[in-house]
Amino acid sequence: MRIGAPDRPTWLRVDLDAIATNIRWLQQLRGVPLMVVLKGDGYGHGAVRVARAALGAGASAVAVATLGEGRTLREQGILAPILVLGYTPPWQAEAIVGLGLDCTLFDDDTAQALSAAASADRRVRVHIKVDTGMARLGLAPNEVGPFLSRLRHLPGIEVVGIYTHFASADAEDLTQTTTQIERFRRLLDELATAGLRPPLAHAANSAATLRLPTACFDMIRPGIACYGLAPAPTVPLPATLRPALSFHSEIAQIRDHPEGTPISYGGSYITRGNSRIATIPVGYADGLRRSPAWREVLVRGQRAPLVGRICMDYAMLDVTDLAEVRRGDSVVLIGQQGSETITADEVATWLNTISYDVVTGILPRVPREVGE
Repeated sequence: MRIGAPDRPTWLRVDLDAIATNIRWLQQLRGVPLMVVLKGDGYGHGAVRVARAALGAGASAVAVATLGEGRTLREQGILAPILVLGYTPPWQAEAIVGLGLDCTLFDDDTAQALSAAASADRRVRVHIKVDTGMARLGLAPNEVGPFLSRLRHLPGIEVVGIYTHFASADAEDLTQTTTQIERFRRLLDELATAGLRPPLAHAANSAATLRLPTACFDMIRPGIACYGLAPAPTVPLPATLRPALSFHSEIAQIRDHPEGTPISYGGSYITRGNSRIATIPVGYADGLRRSPAWREVLVRGQRAPLVGRICMDYAMLDVTDLAEVRRGDSVVLIGQQGSETITADEVATWLNTISYDVVTGILPRVPREVGE
C-alpha cells in the first residue's frame, strides 16, 4: 500500500518483501519452526502487516508483549497462535480465553483464573516461563516440575510450550548464555523423564538464533533480526538479511543567513559564516530525538548536519555545502540515498541507545508506506 494523500510529507517506508525474505532465511538456517516477535507494534514496522508477511513466509506463530497487542492482531484477522510474552494478571484471564491467545504462565493465581475462565469447548493454551538467568520473570528451574504437576489438576489448561529468555546472547562473552542453555536443557531432560515436558521448548532470540545452534530447541523466537537489524554490534548480520524500514521527509524551506544568526529555540546554535539553512517537517513528536540529538540526514545523496535544537514538529539542517538543494527535495533520516546510508545502528550510536529503541521510537503520527 502506497500513501495516496498523506497528511504530511514525512513518512516511514516498510519493505514487506525484506521481512518475508528475512523470515525464510532465519527459518532455513535452523530448520525448526519460527515464532516472530511483534512487540512494540512490530518494532515500529506495524504489527498487523508484519504478522501477515511473516506468516505468509512460513512463520508458525507470533509473539506480542501485551493482551492489547494480541487483541489488535485478532481483530485484524490474524488466526495463527499468538503468544503474550508479558505478565498477564488474573483479571485478564477471561479476555485471554475469549480471544484465543496463548498465555505466558508462571504463577498459581493466574493459572486458577485461566482455568475458571476456560470451558469444555474453549481451552486456554499456555507456555511456562522459566527464569534461567535473566532475573526478570518466570519460575526457577526447580519450581517448574511441581508447578506443571499442579496444572494437571486444573481443567481447561493446555500446556503447549515452555520457554526461557537469554540475558546476554549478544555479548562477546557467551559464558552466561551457555550456562542458561545448559540449565534449560537439564530442566527439559528432567521434565521428560517425569513425563511432564511440554511439546514446544523455545529460547533463541535473534542473537542466539544467529550464533548458537544449541539454543534453538523446538522453535526459534527472533525479533530484531526479522526486521533486518543486528541485535548488537557484536552480532553482524549476514548480507541476506536486509533492513525493512526507512525514514523519510522533504525540505520545506531554505533560507540564507549571515554569520552570527541564532538558529531554533534558545539560539544555542549560531551560524559560523554565511549559511544556507533548510527546514524539514519532522521533530521530536515524530521520534526525532532532541537530546541526545539526531546528528545527520541525507539530501541529494550527501550528509547534512542537523543544527539548532530539534523542535516538536521541525528540524533544521545546514545545506551550505550542497548548492543544488531545493525546496521539496527528498530527505532520508534512516536508509539509503545514492551511495550514502544512515542505518538505525548509526543513529543508535548518536543517541547512546540501541537500534530497537530507534525504530520503536518512531511515533504513530508518522504515516507508514508499505512496499512489497
